[in-house]
Amino acid sequence: MTTSARIPTIRFRSRLRPEDLLRTGTSGIRSRPGRAAFTAVGIAIGIASMVAVLGISASSRADLLTELDRLGTNLLQVQPGQDLFGESATLPANAPGMIRRIGPVDGAASVAKLQTSVQRNDRVPASAKNGLTVHATEPGLIDTLEATMGNGRFLDEASSQLPTVVLGSVAAERLGTVDVEPGVRVWIANRWFSVIGVMEPMALHPDLDRSAFIGLSTARSQLGVEGLPSTIYLRTAPTQVNNVRAVLARTANPADPNEVQVARPSDALEARAQVDQNLQRLLLGLGGVALLVGGLGIANVMIISVLERRTEIGVRRALGATKGHIAVQFVVESTLLALLGGLAGVAIGYAVTGGYARRQGWIIDLPVEALVLGVAAALAVGALAGLYPAARAARLDPAEAVRPGG
Repeated sequence: MTTSARIPTIRFRSRLRPEDLLRTGTSGIRSRPGRAAFTAVGIAIGIASMVAVLGISASSRADLLTELDRLGTNLLQVQPGQDLFGESATLPANAPGMIRRIGPVDGAASVAKLQTSVQRNDRVPASAKNGLTVHATEPGLIDTLEATMGNGRFLDEASSQLPTVVLGSVAAERLGTVDVEPGVRVWIANRWFSVIGVMEPMALHPDLDRSAFIGLSTARSQLGVEGLPSTIYLRTAPTQVNNVRAVLARTANPADPNEVQVARPSDALEARAQVDQNLQRLLLGLGGVALLVGGLGIANVMIISVLERRTEIGVRRALGATKGHIAVQFVVESTLLALLGGLAGVAIGYAVTGGYARRQGWIIDLPVEALVLGVAAALAVGALAGLYPAARAARLDPAEAVRPGG
């Protein structure tokens, strides 16, 4: 009786080590570097635009917050509104003093807009328009606004009684009196006024930058004007802004509080921040479109790559590579293409952010989240773009793939 020996069947399990996956996944990129670079450009543009938008927006917001911290959000201003008939109302002459009596108010000062002009000399016709205004004010205005002087000094109790004037930054440029020197004068209401100071620009009060300030006492005694306040500025305790704001109208004009307007100048900066945020969303959407286009470009190039490398795929399948190995190879290749574009886009976006921020004089603030988001978005787009080409490559029949003309 003979027994036949059973020959054991040896099965080899195909394995794809990480280093082999990296080598096969980069083979297409290494063999066609020019096409790989052009393919990555689409992703780079999308990522660069998104990083730049986030970086510029963050830098703008950081500069805005710094400006708000410097200027403070506890500055309020009171102005006359309109009466019941739609006519311009007026504030009582004692309104600044009444406001200073409010407990949490740290200081208040008024300005009265005068119906006259300021000119460089007496040869310029009074009718000539230069966009500058003349305000009669109290000495405490500079402290209330927390403004600074570029040259000279502001009005005090003594100089407010004399024909002296302080110019805003824009007014000084237009009148050619940026440098304060003895004997420098300007022509106001048919009188010479000596320039004793020039103020630095005021971010919250561009209208005051175009103004000339004379003492309220001088305006009343020498120009014969009543000098009713057109705007009252006040500083209050930061924690009491809303409480003070609620009583300002009735305090400034007890008889007609509805004819008083109360505003906070810093609200304009906060509104600008909100506009910047809405614009950021729009630009991010455009960057997302560019990123989508870049992803479609990668998918298209990967499909072409699958068609060009049919023989390679067939040989690898015949040597034992599984469908999963083929699919992963092409997913890795598309992901690496997108990663290259993403890294380039992050670098370009950072450079654009830094250059723009320096040009604007802002603090450069590029969130780490933006950089991480840029790289992560590139990886995600690359992986998704490679799914269909990878599945198509994995479905190729080995015999058909290696056949000439197959």
